[in-house]
Amino acid sequence: MNSTILSRSLLLAAAGTILGLAIHAEEGMWTFDNPPLKQLKDKYNFTPTQAWLDHVRLSSVRLNDGGSGSFVSPRGLLLTNHHVARGQLQKNSTAEHDYLKTGFYAATPDQEMKSPDLEVNVLESMENVTDRVQAALKNAKTAEAEFAARKSAIAAIERESQQKTGLRSDVVTLYEGGEYWLYRYKKYTDVRLVFAPEQQIAFFGGDPDNFTYPRYDLDMALFRVYENGKPIDSKDYLKWNPKGAEANDLVFVAGHPGSTERDDTMAQLTQERDLAEPNTLKILKDRIRVLQEFSARGAEQAREAESRIFSLANSRKAYEGRLQGLEDPAVFSKKQKEESDFKAKVMANAQWKTAYGNAWSEIETAGKKSASRYKEEYYHGLDSSLASTAVTIVEYVAEIKKPDGERLPGFHDSQLDSLKFQLASTAPTYKDMEIARMTGALKLDLAEAGPNDPFVKTVLNGQTPEQAATALVNGTKLEQAAERKKLIDGGEAALAASTDPMIVLARKLDPMRRELIKWTEQNVDSVEQKAGEQLGKARFAVYGKSTYPDATFTLRLSYGQVRGYPMNGTEAPPKTTMFGLYDRANSFNFEGPFDLPSRYKEEHGNLDLSTPMNFVTTNDIIGGNSGSPVINRNAEIVGLIFDGNIESLVGDFVYDGDKNRAVAVHTAAMTEALTKLYGAQRLVDELLGK
Repeated sequence: MNSTILSRSLLLAAAGTILGLAIHAEEGMWTFDNPPLKQLKDKYNFTPTQAWLDHVRLSSVRLNDGGSGSFVSPRGLLLTNHHVARGQLQKNSTAEHDYLKTGFYAATPDQEMKSPDLEVNVLESMENVTDRVQAALKNAKTAEAEFAARKSAIAAIERESQQKTGLRSDVVTLYEGGEYWLYRYKKYTDVRLVFAPEQQIAFFGGDPDNFTYPRYDLDMALFRVYENGKPIDSKDYLKWNPKGAEANDLVFVAGHPGSTERDDTMAQLTQERDLAEPNTLKILKDRIRVLQEFSARGAEQAREAESRIFSLANSRKAYEGRLQGLEDPAVFSKKQKEESDFKAKVMANAQWKTAYGNAWSEIETAGKKSASRYKEEYYHGLDSSLASTAVTIVEYVAEIKKPDGERLPGFHDSQLDSLKFQLASTAPTYKDMEIARMTGALKLDLAEAGPNDPFVKTVLNGQTPEQAATALVNGTKLEQAAERKKLIDGGEAALAASTDPMIVLARKLDPMRRELIKWTEQNVDSVEQKAGEQLGKARFAVYGKSTYPDATFTLRLSYGQVRGYPMNGTEAPPKTTMFGLYDRANSFNFEGPFDLPSRYKEEHGNLDLSTPMNFVTTNDIIGGNSGSPVINRNAEIVGLIFDGNIESLVGDFVYDGDKNRAVAVHTAAMTEALTKLYGAQRLVDELLGK
């Protein structure tokens, strides 16, 4: 599943060069202000108009719990992946009503199910604010002063925009600081589930088939977006093409890829290979092991842990692919050549050498400094939603007293509405699972950092990991939205008086967290931002704006073809069919992840088994693109991105057009299943505009 992989806030924010790549056909996640018009004209004789681009942009949405989607009807109907929607399905499920197992369909509007904490964003406008941000840095004498000035300027731009427009306003860093853009989003928080199939067909083949192809998944879900209690009037939406994509078609993907490191320096890639990936994988594997042991206690525990295991296992497989790619000598050789060529051009020009020549060594030095404290960065985490909430509340109360430009990320005025919405979530908390997760995290931290580590000593306070976790989780009331609100509204006085053990612990840990944040800003972030911005400017000086920036979980456009590829000594087909679904299930005797929901067994005679199921394209995508629409030249939706093949996992660092493939659900399969298996003709009629 190609959703946004596990957040690595514990890792360094990468800053690096923009290499002068020779852009291969189909490569690139392009911003909507700089679409690949020349490439499209040269290869496909197609030039999207500004009206086409605006329509696609306004039809596309970002789901802020990690994924993409699109409007597919004039009444706010939103299409995304089942695995993007599964968090909301889990939060609405109980032991009696497990919507992951049974699926969900609202046959009438009043049955549409509210999501506890889902925010949807639509990109309304973009404005280049590079000059304003860079002007704020002119009087800064040090990298640290630049860091503070940049942070303050960005916060001011976001605050002014939000106050003026009422829209969510985010300043986005592109080309490692070569450009800064203000993105304004229309925000929706009343999002209701309309349809989701059973988990078994949405993730048919389970972990063995994840990040592979051929595939046979109905990985789709439909929400409806409301405002003021009524479905929105989504004037821009993608018309449904039930015939879907065909081999060799030109197709586009409009979505929100999470993050890439294609522009990192060799020093950063080396640290990623030798430090970041191995430690991230160690943590992921341990978290999965803990939850699998918890799941073994019983059916209800298995239900509670299922979604989290799914997400962690998805991330583990993604990071294994990333590491394998970084360990491939051919990949490293290619990246080294790109950097060497770029660096040689900079050093050959006296002016560029003076302005930008030291950036590579400064980034390398900053990386070495950050590595000296990697235990704290990676392992000082409690793996607890309740503990994270406590930290957020403690930080919130302290940060809002400061000038906006001096606050920690996430607490600026422009971000507070979204933060408060998340803190008001009514999603259930499973305390036994919280105890198991925190116990596992503390055991790992104890093993890595040792018993004398200040963080470990503070949390354990003379107890075993299990004793500490049990006391903290059972003693807190932060699972109650009303309790969270009381603490936030009560401010410093309420926090100081609170005896809630999670709040007490968060107060004790707060000085340690702030010291590490400050140290990292002074020694790493400020240096990397300054040097990264220098290399961004160098990139423009050397190559001009002929390429695309690294992904930033902001809207991008990619283009490609529906096309198979060589695989295992044979050819992977451009599409699969429902015939293949039943063949694969039969080949495994309907066991394990290759079983099918009962309706697929009992009603398969109703289906046209020649219906295309999934297909692959050469579109350049990565995590965060899950739920992105696949559209044709007419901006009609012909498919739904849900994964990439195993060969694409190195795509965070480099794109290989011969083997990288995006994997999508075919609109024909979605139409066939909705009509003949789920009795959702009303929904199909809405999709078809009837």
